Amino acid sequence: MFYTNVPDRSGVSRVVRFCYLGRLDFLGSPLNNLGMFPPLLFVLHFVAVRCSSEFMLDVVVDRYHIPKVCPREVQPEDFIRYHFNGTLNADGRTFDSSHDRGKAFISQVGMGRLLTGVDRGLMGMCVNERRKITVPPHLAFGSIGTGGIIPADAVLVYDVLLLDIWNKADKVEIRTLSKPKKCTRAAMASDFLRYHYNGTLLSGQAFDSSHKNATYDTYLGQGDVIEGMEQGLLGMCVTERRVIIIPPFLAYGENGHGRLVPPQATLIFDVLMVDVFNPKDELVVEVKEVPEGCARRTTVGDYIRYHYNGTFHDGTAFDSSYQRNSTYNTYVGMGYIIKGMDEALQGLCMGEKRRVVVPPHLAYGGDGVGELIPGSAVLVFDIHIIDFHNPDDLVDVKVTHKPQECDSVSEADDWLQYRYNCSLMDGTLLYSSDQFDSPSVTTLGAEQVIPGLEQGLIGMCVGETREVVVPPHWGHGENGAGDVPGSAVLFFQLELVELQKGVPKGFMFVWFGDGPDPLFPAMDLNGDREVPLQEFSAFIKLQVQQGNGRLRPGVQADDIIQDMFNSQDLNKDGKIVAYEVSLQSEEQPERDEL
Repeated sequence: MFYTNVPDRSGVSRVVRFCYLGRLDFLGSPLNNLGMFPPLLFVLHFVAVRCSSEFMLDVVVDRYHIPKVCPREVQPEDFIRYHFNGTLNADGRTFDSSHDRGKAFISQVGMGRLLTGVDRGLMGMCVNERRKITVPPHLAFGSIGTGGIIPADAVLVYDVLLLDIWNKADKVEIRTLSKPKKCTRAAMASDFLRYHYNGTLLSGQAFDSSHKNATYDTYLGQGDVIEGMEQGLLGMCVTERRVIIIPPFLAYGENGHGRLVPPQATLIFDVLMVDVFNPKDELVVEVKEVPEGCARRTTVGDYIRYHYNGTFHDGTAFDSSYQRNSTYNTYVGMGYIIKGMDEALQGLCMGEKRRVVVPPHLAYGGDGVGELIPGSAVLVFDIHIIDFHNPDDLVDVKVTHKPQECDSVSEADDWLQYRYNCSLMDGTLLYSSDQFDSPSVTTLGAEQVIPGLEQGLIGMCVGETREVVVPPHWGHGENGAGDVPGSAVLFFQLELVELQKGVPKGFMFVWFGDGPDPLFPAMDLNGDREVPLQEFSAFIKLQVQQGNGRLRPGVQADDIIQDMFNSQDLNKDGKIVAYEVSLQSEEQPERDEL
């Protein structure tokens, strides 16, 4: 007996059983030329005739579609979920179909709950495999049939698509796809998790995905998710990726879930862990770099300037001060920023670098910030402290070199020539006197430089060097100037090159003691009772040469003398006479150089 597919009149292939009938014909055995008998000759004839159904002893399985990957085959006592079309082999008429009912069939194999022939035909089947199982009557409904639908001695054909396999002994299966080299924190019960997932059935059909919207956020170990997912998420690290396979009885069981998760469905979740934290978590601070010689650390009330990169726990960036090319500026410990960062900014040195991990309850909580920061997000800040100051800070002056001989020190009204480098506290050079062709000069008290620099220049000897730290309220303030950022602490390296003692503000010339009395006769060098510019210039230069007085430093002597002459020549006739000197003395005492 054998089986083969034979098309019927409509062209549909049917399984037909054939039997062999044979006849053996004897062809004789004549002597050959040697007088010996040759071998006997026989002819065997075969004729194939159609057999009746009782000649089919077992099921016939046609595996007409086998998936490339088959991690599991149906075994006795397994539960399966499958679709089928059941037809009569004789005429192809459908007698039952799970497709027509719109619901897959669920049963346990090897336990007598199915037709014996179907039970046998399903063994070894893979998910997504398609089979045609031809069942003889004695393994189906036999000579009785059933309900007027299946006639007696009917051969049945089941076209089966297997959708799911599970067993009561199954457990949650975890396959780790990727894991970070360093896992400082693994998810455990009572933690709050944020993760992305793709959910599919065992057949590969997708039923849900968080990637379409936001992460799925939940507490672990509190029954907020299905039991199998609770088990599968335990021990996951941030950025770890897992495949979690959950049997139905640890998922949605016999009820299923909504329209997309049918009853008794094995679920497969491809999970990417984004965040893990616990409501009891505290701020985590990792010191990356501390500069040498840290003489001062930030305290509450300080004003700080720092750069930062902000990322989520999985490394996704959400903000950066570097991209804006501007530091973030704020007061420390005054509640102007999130609580976690307010704490993390205390006790730092200028130039220090830290990594700060801020749990949501110390950041933006369950609400997040618009589309920028999702709710319940752990924030990671890599910060670099540029500078800080307190509104009560004074100018800090440090003498780095002082010559042994120092006859005179700089004071108000003195004229100075000096060299300098001006930098931010992180070492960024802003300006240098070496960048300019002309020397840097100033008159102390004339408000020609920022107040902090003037403070740093007071009391210096020629050849002395200093380092001066100028807080912004002694510098360029909140607005900054040129390349100087707002609220920047400035660092000056100073060297005094030349010092010329000065004269009081508003004066061009001062006497070291009492001047000549009476003054006009001393000015009238030739005794002609009038003093032109040339004679006046000679008189003033003589006083300076003899050490009796001093011209304002930093201005050309002839220009000063011309200005002094113009001030004394009241009638502007080009000469000074005695009454003009006395009138000048009486009417403008605030400008009485002579």
